[in-house]
Amino acid sequence: MQSTGILDRFDAKILDVLAVDGRISVTALAERIGLSKSPTQARLRKLESDGVIRGYRALFDPIALGRDHVSFVEVKLSDTRESALRDFNEAVLAVPQIEQCHMIAGAYDYLLKVRTYGMTDYRAVLASFISTLPNVSGTSTYVAMQAVKEEGVSPVPPQG
Repeated sequence: MQSTGILDRFDAKILDVLAVDGRISVTALAERIGLSKSPTQARLRKLESDGVIRGYRALFDPIALGRDHVSFVEVKLSDTRESALRDFNEAVLAVPQIEQCHMIAGAYDYLLKVRTYGMTDYRAVLASFISTLPNVSGTSTYVAMQAVKEEGVSPVPPQG
């Protein structure tokens, strides 16, 4: 695999399979991608050591856990100097209800995806955590009514 981030077809196949079945054995993975076990295992280790594969984890159904309320929150900061951004970024990591945080270009500085147990829980998270994050001067909330597509990252098809 090249360090430019370009995957060959076998690396892409490995990622495609693991995206759906992270618990697949190396033997079964090798069969699925059309290589023998040893080169498949070597490729898998390289993808892991290069940081392409960051880890393996269980995926939970948030609805089954009662966390079915999703809000997208635009956040405006009062200060956007590098130290203020760093303080905000570090503080966001400590709020477990914030599933995603993206710095954006536009009228607001950040877009957060927040998952809670309901509107009452969301209002508490907004008041106690999001509004008190460093340098927050304003927020705007959009409540999701339905998730039409919500998946992990799919590998990009190999180049060439």
